[in-house]
Amino acid sequence: MLDLTGKNALVTGIANNRSIAWGIAQQLHQAGANLGVTYLPDDKGKLEKKVAELVEPLQPSLFVPCDVQNDEQVAAAFETVQEKWGRLDILIHCLAFASRDDLSGDFSNVSRDGFNLALDVSAYSLVQLCRAAKPLMTEGGSVVTLTYLGGVRVIPNYNVMGIAKAALEMNVKYLAAELGPQNIRVNAISAGPIRTLASSAVGGILDMIHHVEEIAPLRRTVTQTEVGNTAAFLCSDLSTGITGQVLYVDAGYEIMGM
Repeated sequence: MLDLTGKNALVTGIANNRSIAWGIAQQLHQAGANLGVTYLPDDKGKLEKKVAELVEPLQPSLFVPCDVQNDEQVAAAFETVQEKWGRLDILIHCLAFASRDDLSGDFSNVSRDGFNLALDVSAYSLVQLCRAAKPLMTEGGSVVTLTYLGGVRVIPNYNVMGIAKAALEMNVKYLAAELGPQNIRVNAISAGPIRTLASSAVGGILDMIHHVEEIAPLRRTVTQTEVGNTAAFLCSDLSTGITGQVLYVDAGYEIMGM
């Protein structure tokens, strides 16, 4: 049976109740994990309040700000983990961002700043967080990130985020190779299109979802809960032999040709 009792899990990227990160946090909680949640701070504190109210039923024992573009804030978040928990067992990385202008139009028009921003937040942040988590995973651990088919195939209106996801998937492999001797596993879930706040920035997202519902072997797309169940599996002792992998949770869409 999948049991995460006694495991300390830090979840990043929860924005609202439609976030895939929220689905993952719910399933980790259901499996018995002790949760910590990070949030992206803003000047007025609106997002902090929103996320705090959302995750309250999950009773997180940690709730800390963590802007991955702020090295000091990242260091402070993991110092808090060390002070409060002593060790970290699970790290969930659900962070991605690109300017809306860089998700449409000709890909060759992407700006240098836009390219760097997408790669920094969406790909480098996994390296950054793993570096901070490494000394805290003293009894081994599991890191799970989120990718998408656009990292290996051309997807309309995905543009620079596809490059970021490709980099993210290679980060998974290199980090798995580095951290494996410490019994730290690193994997990615490639989820099918789900209507979230983040995906709403991708033009034609509803058309993509309907296309998957027509083409995928299961004739539907997937839910946040299904992605959450896969993440919980990857964080459990049921998956101790799996690392450096990209698991597709997309109703089988990835296998199809025409």
